[in-house]
Formats: sequence, C-alpha cells, structure tokens
Amino acid sequence: MNSIIINYLFTIITLVSCYSISYSQNSTTKIGLLKYKGGGDWYANPTSLPNLAKFCNQELHTNISSDIQEVEPASPQIFNYSFLHITGHGNIVFSAQEAKNLRQYLLAGGFLHISDNYGLDPYIRREMKKVFPELDFVELPFSHPIYHQKFNFPNGVPKIHEHNNKPPKGYAIVWQGKVICFYDYESDLGDGWEDITVHNDTQEKHLQALKMGANIIQYVFLGE
Repeated sequence: MNSIIINYLFTIITLVSCYSISYSQNSTTKIGLLKYKGGGDWYANPTSLPNLAKFCNQELHTNISSDIQEVEPASPQIFNYSFLHITGHGNIVFSAQEAKNLRQYLLAGGFLHISDNYGLDPYIRREMKKVFPELDFVELPFSHPIYHQKFNFPNGVPKIHEHNNKPPKGYAIVWQGKVICFYDYESDLGDGWEDITVHNDTQEKHLQALKMGANIIQYVFLGE
C-alpha cells in the first residue's frame, strides 16, 4: 500500500510540475546549467549562457535571467527551470535516479539543449539512452521550425568551430511530435555564445551562434 501511495504522490507532483514549467514574458525565466558526474567539464563556457540570455532579451523581448544557476540531474530543482543546458568535452554519467528525474522533467514540459564541445558525443548518446531507452536521436530536417524562427537557417545548424572537418548536425529527441531535446553536433554553439575574446571568434560567427540559440529559445518558450 505504501508503494502505491508513493507512486500516486509522485504522479501528482509530476502533473503539477507540468504546469510550473512554462514561460511568461511578464516574469523572469531561469535557465540552468546541468552539473553532471563522470569527469567531463560541465563547467565549460562560463560566459555562454549569460550572453545568450542577454541576446534573447534584446532580440526576442524575453525576460530571461542572466544569473545562470548550476543544477544536478537528480535534484527536484530542475523543475524550476524551463530550459537546461549541457556542454563539455568528455565523459558524462547519469545514475538511475538522475535519468529518471530528467525523464520526468522532459515529459513535464522541460527542455534540454546539449552542445557538444567536441568529445561529448559517445557519452551523451549512451546516457540519454538511460533517460529514453525507447527513443533515439534523430537528425532534424532543414525545414524544421527550430531553424526558421526569428532567424532563418536554411541549411540547418551553423558551423561555428572546425575540429573534425565534418558537417554540423542538429539532432533531437522527439516525444509525441515535439522536440524536447536539441543536440548540436560538430557545430559548437556553446563556444560561439562565449565572449568573442575567449576563442578569438569573428563577430559574424558569434552572431550566427547567438541567432541559432535565440531560435532554440523561441521554439521552446514562444511556440513554433
């Protein structure tokens, strides 16, 4: 009986969270940086998310806090964020509880953006299988709305940094027809959002990255 009650309460909490993960232009919205285990540098690109928030507030008239908070995957605090971001170069490991919590967060209306900082790919694919064993990353077609919000990207996600001489790819986990996780691969949007002095990027590349990031934010917060 106790396990039935616990499961029932968990379901109620999840349903309530579904209504709490929402965006309003009249209130400040928070985005979070996922602090994962496994040894990878989850803390890479410290200026990227504040810069993205500032750009979106200017261009989309959003009200996103530039005070970016770190949050762990198993924490109930992830339900306070409309948007979570993962980046890094190396290993990432989700425990069973972390995977379960992330799944509930995403099914409750949350969104996860993954930016491969080069080296993350094999690990994030493995770990997201823990979150959604029944789903695979799919490459989004160039016609997908995420590429055609305020800014138009007819060729999909832009190439910001060159490492492996491969074309940039935009992958997604799709649940009931809706993208709930977007993964930029061989693109490095997160690096592009950083202050241009960090990687000596051109202003053009910096703006390309920010515009694509704004498209993601607009798709998530303001609808297709």
